[in-house]
Amino acid sequence: MAEFIAPGVFRLTGDIRVESYGSVAGKKESEGPLGDCFDEIAEDSHLGCETWEQAESLLQRRAAGIAVTKAGLTKEDVDLVCAGDLNNQCIASAYGLRELGIPYIGLYGACSTMAESILTAALFAETGAVRRTLSVTSSHFSTAERQFRFPLSYGGQRTPTSQWTCTAAGAVMLSGSGGIKVAGGCIGVIADMGINDMTNMGSAMAPAAAETIRRYLTATGTSPEDYDHIVTGDLGTVGSELLPQVLDTVGIDIRSRHRDCGAMIFDAADGDTQDTHCGGSGCGCSAAVLCGHFLPLLETGQAENILFAATGALMSPLILQQGETIPSIAHLVHFRRV
Repeated sequence: MAEFIAPGVFRLTGDIRVESYGSVAGKKESEGPLGDCFDEIAEDSHLGCETWEQAESLLQRRAAGIAVTKAGLTKEDVDLVCAGDLNNQCIASAYGLRELGIPYIGLYGACSTMAESILTAALFAETGAVRRTLSVTSSHFSTAERQFRFPLSYGGQRTPTSQWTCTAAGAVMLSGSGGIKVAGGCIGVIADMGINDMTNMGSAMAPAAAETIRRYLTATGTSPEDYDHIVTGDLGTVGSELLPQVLDTVGIDIRSRHRDCGAMIFDAADGDTQDTHCGGSGCGCSAAVLCGHFLPLLETGQAENILFAATGALMSPLILQQGETIPSIAHLVHFRRV
C-alpha cells in the first residue's frame, strides 16, 4: 500500500511502472524545438473530422492507441482508463474513449490533469484493484479558444502574457512492467494569489507549483539536486521566471533543475518566431512533452529521477465575469528509473 509521508504526500511501495507511453501533436507543435519527439503528428487541425471537438477526441484516442500498441497489447488488456481534458464535461475524453469499452474515470484538473490522472491510476494499481491502467489527456487550440476566450473568427488581440493552447495529447500505461517506476506523488492544494487575468495563467499557477514542489521536497527530505529535472506543466516563460523567485522565499533553489513544458514546446524563449508569446499551455502540452521527451530520457538512462508537476488554473469564463479570481493547483508525480 502507499506509504503516507505528510498530508497529500506519499510513496508508492508497490511496483508500479510505466509500461509504455504515446504522444500526438499538431502541426504547429511539430515545428517547435521538440517536433521530433512526438510519436505522431496531426497535420490538419480537424484531423479529418467535422468539428474541432471531434478532432480532440481523436487526438486522445490515437495517443491511447499508441501506448497500447507499443506495449504489444490490445484494449482488452487494460483494466482502467483515467482521462480528462479542458472541455466542459470532459467531452473530448468521454467521446474519444467511449468506443474502447474500458472502465473509465473522468477527471478534471485543468492543465494539471496529466499528473492527476497518473496519480489516480497509480493509486488504483497500488491497491491491487487493477493490473494495467491508462492515463490520457489532451487539449486543442481551437476548442480551448472557443470555450475560454473568444471565437476564433472574432480576431481578438492576444496580450503579451498570453500562451498558446497546444493541440496535443499524451497517454501513459502503468503496470508491473517497464524500466520507469512511479515512486511517489504529491496531491496539490488550491492556491489563489488574487489574479483575475485569464491571459496571464503563468502568474496565476506559479504559486501552486511552488507550494507543491516545496511540500514534496520537505516531506521526503530531498533537495532539488537529488533530481535530474523538476518539470512544471505549462507555466510558460512568465510563470517560469516567477516560480524560482517564489521558492527563493523558502530557501529552495530549483534554477539548475527546472524545466517547463510550456516554455519548451514552442520557441517562446528564443525569439518567439512561432508567435506564441509566453509559450504553450493546455493539458495536452505537459502530457505530450512528458511522453515525447522526459519519459524517453528516463528509459534511455539519460535521467534517473524526475519530478513532474503539472499545473492547472481551476476557473471558468463565467466565474471570472462574476468578479472572481483564478485558483490554481499543481499535482506532482515522482518518476524514477529502475
